[in-house]
Amino acid sequence: MNKNDTAYKTIGEVAKLLNLINKKNGSLNTHTIRFWEKEFKQIRPKILTGKRRYYDQSSIEILKKVKFLLKEQGMTINGVKKLLNNDKSLKLDEFTNNSISVNNIKIKNKLKNISNLVKQIKKLK
Repeated sequence: MNKNDTAYKTIGEVAKLLNLINKKNGSLNTHTIRFWEKEFKQIRPKILTGKRRYYDQSSIEILKKVKFLLKEQGMTINGVKKLLNNDKSLKLDEFTNNSISVNNIKIKNKLKNISNLVKQIKKLK
């Protein structure tokens, strides 16, 4: 592991790392990270003189999970909070596997509902 992996990163560096870039003007969306800090108690940057934020590797990993779950999996903030508050700390790979199984359950439930509706329509004839 080199120094760059363990060094604290500024909010701008983290925004670049997470690809939180405004598509219209190319600026970094650091406000998103500050908002997530307020919402998720697990994100704890060191705030030094001048109120500058510095993030360690564990905070960056949590931010990656939050971004993945919110932006790519379409979860709600409350849903992500429940996952992060769960005793089992899941890795990103496990999140995708869990979301696939959740999606399969949703599909099965929808198919079951459709099947029941078809049965009801047949009874009406």
